Amino acid sequence: MAEAAATVPGVPAEQRATAAAAAAEQRDIAALARGGRTNFFGFLLRLAARIPFLFIAGRLYGAEDLGRFASATIAVELAAQLATLGQKRGLAQQLARDDRSPACVVADALLLSFLVAGIMAGLLILFPAPMFPSGHFTPLQRLLPLTILPLALGDIALAALAYRFDVGATVRARAVVEPWTLSIVAGALWLAGKWVPGLQQSGLILAYGASLFGAMLTAFVPLMRSYGLPRQWSPRPGDLMRMTLRGLPLAGADAVEWGTRKLDIFILGTFAPPAVVGIYYVAQQVATLPQKLKTSFEPILGPVITRNLREGNRSAIARQVCQVGFWITAAQAGIALALGLPGKGVMGLVGPNFVVGTTTLALLLAAEVVAATSVVSEAALIYVARMRNLWISLGTIGLQGVLTVAFMLAARRAGFDALVQASLAALALALTLALSSLLKAHLLARILKERINNWRWALFAAAAPAIAVGYVVRLLPEWVELSLGIPAILGVYCLVIWRFGFGPEDRLLFRKQQKPV
Repeated sequence: MAEAAATVPGVPAEQRATAAAAAAEQRDIAALARGGRTNFFGFLLRLAARIPFLFIAGRLYGAEDLGRFASATIAVELAAQLATLGQKRGLAQQLARDDRSPACVVADALLLSFLVAGIMAGLLILFPAPMFPSGHFTPLQRLLPLTILPLALGDIALAALAYRFDVGATVRARAVVEPWTLSIVAGALWLAGKWVPGLQQSGLILAYGASLFGAMLTAFVPLMRSYGLPRQWSPRPGDLMRMTLRGLPLAGADAVEWGTRKLDIFILGTFAPPAVVGIYYVAQQVATLPQKLKTSFEPILGPVITRNLREGNRSAIARQVCQVGFWITAAQAGIALALGLPGKGVMGLVGPNFVVGTTTLALLLAAEVVAATSVVSEAALIYVARMRNLWISLGTIGLQGVLTVAFMLAARRAGFDALVQASLAALALALTLALSSLLKAHLLARILKERINNWRWALFAAAAPAIAVGYVVRLLPEWVELSLGIPAILGVYCLVIWRFGFGPEDRLLFRKQQKPV
């Protein structure tokens, strides 16, 4: 074994060094696998918690209220992304480099995000037009920008915990507390609105705020336990300014990554009625659930990549990016098939008016699958080619905007309705994310001088029988299609991919490992 050879005195020094490097890489893969298991469990929890919210929002509040809610939260979430200043991914590098106490580094990051988030919240409260373009909003809805603070600070806290491989905190905050609080409070406020005038109108936004504050508190408890309070810490304006400038390329990339999933809703809000925006939002919420699988790997990859960069081990970075990329692609492809093939039943759970969004759901699920390569490549590019990565991201979102508007205008001239236009917006997203994956993988391969590819033929071999099962279950009653069809599609896919696609390193994802001491 590599670890044994690295410690045997009689083994030559060069061989011991090679064995030590191999042992370190095995530990990295094991750490990534632990994070992957936790992330997949978190996805299942998030899926179980998100469906009640979509059911409550779709059947109680309706597609129009849901569409207005989706449009209103875009500006807030963008401000929160910018307020983190790229520290969700850059904090790992800061903790690895800084010689101060880790608690002080985290305190600097939280203070910086708090200041920027406070400024942005104040601006949006004073100028609410980006949230409510129609100009109609209640006094309670105008307080929506206050949610920028818990959203940004919670992300920083979870990034700090992920640096120490505590992915469970992210699962508790984002997969349990946040979605269940959102569902429970939304339902409670709708009921209370029968006796309190105007409460139902603001119910979704108030529930959204409660869920983010709950998630932030859930993240801060383990943060205090892991890092403790900063001792002998005082803010350093010069350091904060340098952190700000260093984080701008990352903040831009984060904003673009977020923007690719929101630009379509923003454009739809301009071209389509609120009800269509609401239907698209539901499809997007279902489709982006698997997205958490890849985004939550980023802080785990961060410390692994930074250590290998210090050691000059670029081939290890390429292998780890490909390994994690395959795990994510395989999981997302299976989930996309399981949710997309019985898509009418999935959308019908929210309400009969939402079934017309089935095509949009399928295209958005496909977009998430092709985006996996871009995200894992970017996890390394932010350390080796920040600006070039940012330019690719900016070009991607620019192209997405052009394609979305062009497709929708062409569909409108051809006489197609707003639902077809919404499907074309999803198609534009899928095409631009596929291009982004190709460009970022090519750039990373050129820098590392190693091949970057997450795709294997086994993915297509596993998809074929799963699609066949999917077409059969679509002939069954809807309740059977959902209760038995989804597990059957996922089961057949997993069986084939396990048998023909997973090698020994891939199976670490499902093997219990001892945590590093």
